[in-house]
Order: sequence, then C-alpha cells, then structure tokens
Amino acid sequence: MVDTITIDDLDRQLAQCLGVDGRASFSQLAEVLDVSDQTVARRYRRLRSAGVLRVVGLKARKQLGSLGWFLRIRCVPGAGPAIAAALAGRADTAWIQLLSGNTEVLCTLRGDAREDREVLLAKLPRGERIVDVTAHSLLHMFTGGPDALGFLQVLPAQKVEPLRQPFRESHADGHVELGELDFALFDALGVDGRASHAELAATTGWSESTVRRRMDQLRAVGVLYFDVELDMPVFGFRSATWLWLSVPPADLAAAGEALAKFPEVAYAAATTGAANLAACVICRDESEFYEFLTAKAATLPGVQRVETAPIIRTLKQASPARSPIAAGAR
Repeated sequence: MVDTITIDDLDRQLAQCLGVDGRASFSQLAEVLDVSDQTVARRYRRLRSAGVLRVVGLKARKQLGSLGWFLRIRCVPGAGPAIAAALAGRADTAWIQLLSGNTEVLCTLRGDAREDREVLLAKLPRGERIVDVTAHSLLHMFTGGPDALGFLQVLPAQKVEPLRQPFRESHADGHVELGELDFALFDALGVDGRASHAELAATTGWSESTVRRRMDQLRAVGVLYFDVELDMPVFGFRSATWLWLSVPPADLAAAGEALAKFPEVAYAAATTGAANLAACVICRDESEFYEFLTAKAATLPGVQRVETAPIIRTLKQASPARSPIAAGAR
C-alpha cells in the first residue's frame, strides 16, 4: 500500500459506483460520474495499484444453501495475531479480524450446508492460547455485500441507479450446478473481479465466449456477485465496530431491517446464539460512532442487550484470496 496516497470525493464516488456494479465498464462509470472514460480508468488503476481498493467476484452463499458461520475466538493476550494469520491462510475463511485489544478473533467460515459442522470446527488451530470458541450460524442477511457502501455518502441513490443490475425474477430462485469452469472462475475473480473475459479465458483455459456466457448465467441466478474491498482508514473511516445485539425473536426481523437502513451499517445478519443480531458499523471516528450508538442504534425495536467490539485490524476481507488491502485495514 502507498501510505501517501490522497483520496478525494471522485475516488469515493468511484468506490460507491463499483459497490453497485463491480463489473461496470469505464464508460458506464464515467457517465454516472460526469467525467471522461480515461479519468475513471486512471483513477481506478491508481487505487488498485496502491492497494487501497479491489473488486472481487464471489459466490453468493444463500443461493448455494448456506450463509456460512461466524466464529468468535477468544484467546490469551498476544495470541490473537498468530491465530488470525493461521485462519486467514485457509481458503474457506473470510473477514478475519482482530477485535477488542487483540484478545478476540472473528472470522467467517464459508462451509456449505452439506458440510459437517463438526469438521469445520475441528479445523481450528489447537493450543492453550485459545480459551473459548463460539460458533454462530448465519440465518438471514439484512444488508451486506453489494450496495453496502452507504457509509461513503457521496452520491444520492438515484445517481447510481443506472448501474444497478436489473432484477431477473424468473431467475431469482434458479438452481445451478457448479462445475470445473465455475470453480476456476471463482478462483480468478476472487483475485480480480474486473479481469477481462480474455484474461479469464486465459486463466481458466476455456474460450472467451464460454466464459462470458457462463458469467452471465451465474449472475442471472444470483450465484455470482461482486464486492469491493477498501482500505477503510485511507478512505477516511477509522472507526469500525461490531455490534452484537440480543433481540427477542418477535422483534428480530424488524430490528434487523431497521438496522440495515442506516448508512453506517455495512453488514447486518441474524445469527444463532444469545446475541442473535450482528452488525458491522463503519464511522469516521469514535465520536461519530457514539452518535450512531446513542441516536440510531438506541431506536431499534426490542433490543435487550448490546455488546460492542472495535475492530483493531482486518487481516482478510471478503475474498478467499488475500490482498494487500488487509495489511492496512483497521
């Protein structure tokens, strides 16, 4: 990462647009941003080469039968970084983060519903440094992934609407069997979600027309989506915090839906466990987070208990493939 890179509003607007459609062409992005194609291309390449922004293509877990799991791993002081690094090296993990003074590690497991849960938990690093592990199955996602960059707050929703992929109701609940090409595509798109069809064809060994057609099919049935990984501090957001809320089942849906409407909330999901609603809140600083907590989170229906856990460091973001962004993310 280039520490001296300067981020301006056009960079933030570009990041917001890519959050709506990570595969949008430079000409489409330029039309929304009212600048030239060359300016958009130059800005994107600058941000990506500096290691502060990356578009990745991912499998949509819901369409494959499982949203995955949260693991909260509590450890002795000083042990967190090594445990997090070991988890980040695995292909079935995402969002590896050190919380609460490096004494807690949070990660998402990508295990399919068919996979034995006991096997997933058995893969954890062993040793006396881990003092407690809790596993939380993700039941329902209220917000996250695409279109979860509302905290940038630089462009009105109607401005980026032309980039939004049309909803194809006839395909929304479609079923697709993944094959060799699909797994190769996900591997390549997990490194660079904006790789050209020609580049993907060269990487996977399939023809460009086959790659293009298959990507269109995967997007149509909702199995493939695109996310944006950001170096949050570089973009001006130095306070990232997990909220763990305990909500009666009767209020869970209403609380989750209300939480998802706040632009500061980058992710919100219902989970199993005593704290059955989890959310990641992105703010510019601790003062802004305090305002969110007291003026917004306080209005959620039915909340009985709130636990906050600041993110000290992010070692891995959404993609199974690590990127330089994680080295600077907080």
